[in-house]
Amino acid sequence: MSHLSPPHAARLASLLGQLAGTPVLVVGDPMLDRFLIGAVTRISPEAPVPVVAFEHEEHRLGGAANVAHNLAALGGEARLVGLVGADEDARTLRAALEARGIEGAGLIADAARRTTTKIRVVTNRNQQVARIDYESDEEAGGEAGDRLLARADALVQGARAILVSDYLKGTVTARLMARLVELSTRLRIPLLVDPKVPHLGYYRGAALVTPNQQEAEMATHLRIRTDAEARVAARAFRERAGCDAVIVTRGEHGMWLSGSEEGALPASAREVADVTGAGDTVIATLALALAAGGSLLEAATLASHAAALVVGKFGPATVTPGELRATIVEPT
Repeated sequence: MSHLSPPHAARLASLLGQLAGTPVLVVGDPMLDRFLIGAVTRISPEAPVPVVAFEHEEHRLGGAANVAHNLAALGGEARLVGLVGADEDARTLRAALEARGIEGAGLIADAARRTTTKIRVVTNRNQQVARIDYESDEEAGGEAGDRLLARADALVQGARAILVSDYLKGTVTARLMARLVELSTRLRIPLLVDPKVPHLGYYRGAALVTPNQQEAEMATHLRIRTDAEARVAARAFRERAGCDAVIVTRGEHGMWLSGSEEGALPASAREVADVTGAGDTVIATLALALAAGGSLLEAATLASHAAALVVGKFGPATVTPGELRATIVEPT
């Protein structure tokens, strides 16, 4: 199965220069990732588990908030719409967004739910010991659902792409997706979705959906081990999702593009430290590059390079235009 010919480095560098200030509406499930970090020197006498001597705590943006952070780090204007609770974690999340130049006006506070928060207990060598999740995953309805639609209607004005980051935590509903498809059609801007299989029927009419290999296999009941199998599964996924194009992300095997251009895009990762949030980086880079006028192949190539950089970092992370430029511009 043939590999796609990569775009010229000069074209990718030019596209990178057009990302700055490009507005993208992000709709999805924002999360707060908290890390409790310490040293492990012994095993507990109470149970066969390590004892972590606490040293310090860190927090990072996760889920749709990490997508928005990735957009902002690449120079784009991220407009975030999503559900949070009326709690301390929501206040921490809002402050972290604002510190990175992302307004929290699109976050809907629902006192009946709690902010999605993942607490990871990690050693000072970045080894994860345990994870504790706090969440409410009921789909938004009633007043909260109405407010989400209103915020999306307001913040989409002037945006050049719509990005849906679906983590099955309640923000993304059939009603909201129908409105986003309507908005993307009326405004003639692309709608991209980082999907979850249980919501596959919601995404009909999207321009691009980006399942990982496991999600593509689950949705199509097809095995993917080769490029030929990826081609068949991606086409089947497109038909089931009712979308224009699909990019199946395959980790160390790269990506399979199925749309106006079809073929394999090899991975460019050199060292993998942590894959947490890599999908957020991919969808953010894709959306920003398409919004700036790039082709599907150009956007996917930039996204592949961005993913290769971010998996070399610990936890949910971002890349800068400078870092990305260094990976695509050949040395002179």
